[in-house]
Amino acid sequence: MSRIARLSDVLINKIAAGEVVERPASVVKELCENSLDAGSRTVRVELEGGGVGRITISDDGHGMSRADATLCLERHATSKLRELDDLFHIDSMGFRGEAIPAIASVSRFTLHTAEPDAHEGTKVSVEGGGPPVVEDAPPRVGTVITVEDLFFNVPARRKFMRQGATELKHCEEAVVRLALAYPEVGFFASHEGNELFSSPASGHDPRERIAAALGPASFPHLFPVEERRLGVVVTGYLASPEYTLPNARGLYTFVNRRYIRDRGLISTVQRAFQDFLPAGRQPVVVLHIDVEPRAVDVNVHPQKMEVRFADARGVQDAVSAALSRVLRASPWLGTPEQQAANPQPRDAAHYAHAVERFLTRAQEATWGAPLPTAMDAPGGPGASMPARPLTPSYFTPNGGAQGSAFSGPFQGPAMPGRTPAFGEAQPQLNEAPPPGYFAALRPMGLLGSRFHVCEGPGGTLVVLDPHAALERARLTAYLRRLDDDTKAPPPSLFGTTVDLSLAAVKALVDGREALLKLGVDVEPFGGTALALKSVPAGLEGVDPRALLEALSRALPPRSAPLDVTSLAEAVRVMACHAARRASSSPLTDAQLRALLGELDRADFTPPCTHGTVVVLEMPLLELERRAR
Repeated sequence: MSRIARLSDVLINKIAAGEVVERPASVVKELCENSLDAGSRTVRVELEGGGVGRITISDDGHGMSRADATLCLERHATSKLRELDDLFHIDSMGFRGEAIPAIASVSRFTLHTAEPDAHEGTKVSVEGGGPPVVEDAPPRVGTVITVEDLFFNVPARRKFMRQGATELKHCEEAVVRLALAYPEVGFFASHEGNELFSSPASGHDPRERIAAALGPASFPHLFPVEERRLGVVVTGYLASPEYTLPNARGLYTFVNRRYIRDRGLISTVQRAFQDFLPAGRQPVVVLHIDVEPRAVDVNVHPQKMEVRFADARGVQDAVSAALSRVLRASPWLGTPEQQAANPQPRDAAHYAHAVERFLTRAQEATWGAPLPTAMDAPGGPGASMPARPLTPSYFTPNGGAQGSAFSGPFQGPAMPGRTPAFGEAQPQLNEAPPPGYFAALRPMGLLGSRFHVCEGPGGTLVVLDPHAALERARLTAYLRRLDDDTKAPPPSLFGTTVDLSLAAVKALVDGREALLKLGVDVEPFGGTALALKSVPAGLEGVDPRALLEALSRALPPRSAPLDVTSLAEAVRVMACHAARRASSSPLTDAQLRALLGELDRADFTPPCTHGTVVVLEMPLLELERRAR
């Protein structure tokens, strides 16, 4: 009796899925690559449950006919290879024809597509690798693929999935990598309605896409890189040594627009920067390496994350030369005349300049004016200079009712011997945070079950008060609705009755017109009881008694005009109560990311009850100084 048997196609597909579909991010990567190969100009990614629950990829590419839509579910069916020789001249992202059948074998898979100008589209459904169900569908532009319940029929694989937040980060990173490779294509990603990544096409200036991926704070630090050699072209951008990260997550290398992780290339980049960065810091580099397709083998890794160069040493030399030319020219240090005024060994000068400029920026944030550096000291670099220790920049600890921006305005002279708060040293920053400040933060954890600890650009430690942050976001939303006369605040049903003091009931009944404008609907319910029928979005679940009592004291007189000015105090009350409810439990990673996005769009000019959004900001060098 034979011991060997041919595996079924279903089992073969599931084995392939183990190589191609490692996690939800693998699905996002493979399907987005197919969208790019289809000539898409916009790619949208919608996720639920960290990508395990649902992944939807929609594009505006050329779509597929019914025959192609059905055939793409068969293993090794692809439009990108025809002959064996094509395998040595790959110029597309996908080529094996394994991804779609592998994905469909471990999920509930739906494909909706149509060719351009077609009068009828095609919908193909597959559940767990079963037979495809083909149906007519309305015509559409491009293709939409939905993958639900990933690994539902392979419980052993699903058991090894990480937490939803971890899988979500991997999905987001997969989108970022493709977005950096294709700046001329718009990429948009969201998770359960919350925006993760949004970047329209920015082909005219790739730095805009890099800033969208790494944060707006990176934009002014980016400098172009270019090296052309026989058979190798290296282009891209590097960030000056003033803008670094504690890990290598800002190091992106692409070969013929395919993101790869090649140890030799990474080592080459790190060696180029070794004389310019402090210990423990990693460079920020986005490099595109273009070689003749026959000079690189992309078919050496299941996820196509590694390649094999015909001339690896030549590629590494080109990358080293491209980076070294920019680093040694140091365009961020000023004009050649300014550099010539500081004659010292080149590498030492670059390192010293980077550290001094980092210190200067940190001191400007703390004291409001740059301090003299070693470069400015009499006698030039290395000469002694007045000592002035770096101190953390604290924001005013109590914003009060008049607080704005990060914290309330300084109410009196600084206490002797106390470090000036950030808002005291630079009061103008109370008017608005720097553009993109919050989007550039990287959440790291929760402190004392209340404060969120984040890493800011350049390794800055930032501590946020979630209640104040939520309050600022809700205040902005309520004021914008109030200011928009054409759009009434959308009410949220909230049926309950509340017993209040006689004075509160009278004030609320008299001010019912003002309450309706705010989106709060109350009716007398007999005696000192009121029926609360609806509240604005965000106030569901608040303590109705506390909310109404506070509103009764904040409403304007009946004779006052119902405008933003007269209702501002009532809006502040609503924002504070909405934030109190939302911050009663720690924010999830997705909620915190969404909140940071709201803060960058928020208006910090109106006063807020609790104004201290940023509780603490401390530069990395101050932490290192304290650790000595």
